[in-house]
Amino acid sequence: MTDAATIMVVDDDRAFCAALAGALRRRGMVTVIAHDHDEALSEAEAWRPQRAVVDLRMPGRSGLELVASLREKLPDIQVVVLTGFGSIATAVEAIKLGAVHYLTKPADADEIVAAFARQAGDASVEVASRPTPLEHLEWEHIQNTLLACDGNISEAAKRL
Repeated sequence: MTDAATIMVVDDDRAFCAALAGALRRRGMVTVIAHDHDEALSEAEAWRPQRAVVDLRMPGRSGLELVASLREKLPDIQVVVLTGFGSIATAVEAIKLGAVHYLTKPADADEIVAAFARQAGDASVEVASRPTPLEHLEWEHIQNTLLACDGNISEAAKRL
């Protein structure tokens, strides 16, 4: 990343947002902070950042909706989705919407900077040798069903 890069950090956790923005500033980046979908779009319009770190779960419109909105408004923006509630379904959807990478919390500033620089997957990543726990598979199924229902909880509950 170049010193002139502007990066927007979007997270409803204000303390985390400030800490991450500070860590990125110490690495020579210009940072912009927002705490929800609408504020992020407003800041993106004003600052035209080249990159954004977007939390998946926020009050109101989700991080996935924000990824789509940012990519519509700024087609060249690179977005890394950061979440404490990772799932395969949301990771796939984030990438489909234009995110360049998807990280689960806790992720430090160096991991986030590296995520923007990655151009391809890493074939050296270890394949899990233990089977996926049933609770995790259930969570994945629920997330897939919810995505298939466009977030309609009542419809997802019927299908489940």
